[in-house]
Amino acid sequence: MTDRQKARRIACAMALATVAVAAQAQNGRPAEKAPGADRPILGLTEKDAPFATESAMVYPKTIGWPEGRTPVAPRGWRVTKFAGGLDHPRQALILPNGDVIVAEARTELKPDVEPEQARARHMARGYGFSANRLTLLRDADGDGVAEQRHVLREGLNQPFGMQYVDGRLYVANTDAVVSFPYRPGETRLTGTPHTVVTLPAGGYNNHWTRNLLLSPDNRTLYVSVGSASNVAENGMDEEKRRAAILAVDLASGRERLYASGLRNPVGMDWVPGSGTLWTAVNERDHLGDDISPDYLVGVREGGFYGWPYSFYGQQDPRHANNRRDLLATTLMPDVAVGAHAAALGLAFAKGTPADRQYAYVARHGSWNRSSLNGYDVLAVPFAQGRPTAAPQPFLTGFVADAKKREVFGRPVSIQTRTDGAMYVVDDAGDTVWLVRRA
Repeated sequence: MTDRQKARRIACAMALATVAVAAQAQNGRPAEKAPGADRPILGLTEKDAPFATESAMVYPKTIGWPEGRTPVAPRGWRVTKFAGGLDHPRQALILPNGDVIVAEARTELKPDVEPEQARARHMARGYGFSANRLTLLRDADGDGVAEQRHVLREGLNQPFGMQYVDGRLYVANTDAVVSFPYRPGETRLTGTPHTVVTLPAGGYNNHWTRNLLLSPDNRTLYVSVGSASNVAENGMDEEKRRAAILAVDLASGRERLYASGLRNPVGMDWVPGSGTLWTAVNERDHLGDDISPDYLVGVREGGFYGWPYSFYGQQDPRHANNRRDLLATTLMPDVAVGAHAAALGLAFAKGTPADRQYAYVARHGSWNRSSLNGYDVLAVPFAQGRPTAAPQPFLTGFVADAKKREVFGRPVSIQTRTDGAMYVVDDAGDTVWLVRRA
């Protein structure tokens, strides 16, 4: 560690300690909480107070998958390499004809990143040159391996979310949602893109992803936009239309704020047979190893979920005297899925009975915790559209050596098929895995 980094760490620790003391003082008042803050939350086991442990910055080293090695699924499931050799795939879309489109993009390093940190990020294989393209994968013979690959479109701007409806392919760049004329079976997007809605870009470098989800009636496009910072340290003016889910009426182009206070909502999906939109949210940093856990939540239209002022119904000490009134209307998470685990992907199993549903959560893995957390896919049991038990491991084996902080890959998103199979996108492993019943 350089002298400059040591000085910065000491200064940061002193500042956080000052904030913590100030927050505890609060004129002798007990800490205020949101209604429902004391109710049990599935998967919530961490009990540490803010700053109980020092914040860490520990990037994994991605070593790639050895030949023949795959993630590990439960008994009764098998894993196949559907497509390898991609360039940092991030999100997938299953088309009506069975083709799969993959968005390939990376986090681009900012010029002010210190050399040591830049090296660590490069070793994690999540930062650097961004391919900025869509690739179409086709498994024509149905053997579980995509034998055809076509570059569908290049020259995009960090694409992530995709949806298809009524002859148009919608793509979420980091700065706008655009649409192209497209028919399943075509292997090239040649039309001129139409801008559906512009989006705020820039800010906190890890929150460039913009995900998309169509309403069940195909009339509304939901767009997830992460925050521009950790906890609004640059002011709320930079957070307009961010840390939120936006809803865009496709017929008129009108936009409304669907839900807010969601620091980085990425994965989105509907519980089958339900009208509730669920999202996976990445929570805040620099409060310690086990605070604050990422979570799943069934989103209410117009709901506020706490960011940046509170987490799990408790005031963030860095915002000890800011907007305490909002606690009265802050909504709580439904399922905790681990602190700093980067829960980015969310998809519900399709075609399951209402009393035996599952949500699958791709945890990309920590970079800001003293020991690795995440790097797997969890299964959350649901019944009648509600979670019924704590998350349980489903797809593991991404960590090669925890002590050396070496990983084979990192799951980032999931798409489920009507036959019960699923595609798991592994960006650091440059692979899309097919997981299906044996």
